[in-house]
Amino acid sequence: MNIRNATLPLTLSAVLTLSACANMTETQRNAGLGALGGAVGGAIIGKATGSNAMGRDAAIGAGLGALGGYVWSQRMEAQRQAMAQATEGTGVDVTRTADNQLKLEIPSDISFDVGKANIKAEMRPILSRFAQTLKDNPATHVRIVGHTDSTGSDAINNPLSTQRATSARDFLTDRGVAETRITIAGRGAREPVADNSTDAGRARNRRIEIFVAEAAPAQ
Repeated sequence: MNIRNATLPLTLSAVLTLSACANMTETQRNAGLGALGGAVGGAIIGKATGSNAMGRDAAIGAGLGALGGYVWSQRMEAQRQAMAQATEGTGVDVTRTADNQLKLEIPSDISFDVGKANIKAEMRPILSRFAQTLKDNPATHVRIVGHTDSTGSDAINNPLSTQRATSARDFLTDRGVAETRITIAGRGAREPVADNSTDAGRARNRRIEIFVAEAAPAQ
């Protein structure tokens, strides 16, 4: 199933939702539109990551959207600019996601050696600057996701990816970021961004991704 076909029912829902908005309060309208946007986003993410549970992904997205989702505040933009400046020329990709999260994708050449979870020296100044931006914006939540290439078995890759996320979390907490603000996850080799049959592709797949989100105010 392609993304267009997968999201067609959600697109139809968009028309119906927008039609109904005229009779809703502002709070109801925002929640409904948020849920719809989250559902579409969840379905697209599920397809892009090869998920077999697109309905589940859409439901999760809808729940997040109904709660208000994330906001892109002036603080978030300032944090994005600070990290883009701090990582210029390093290969770190600093972006704003479609659902208003700040995303740092840190490649293996500056993050971790093959088969290792120890943070390399090249990544330490980047994470130190990142820790400061987090302390400057205490309303945010951080999610760190570790990944590996397909070399080795799941029994090796799954814990290794989690250990990499743990190392990054521990580095941030050692520099004053509250551990309660940070969640971690390991994806093993399940979410590649490049071809695992080449050295260059495997290097791209050995990475961590860091997401920063600021929750929308409760309606």
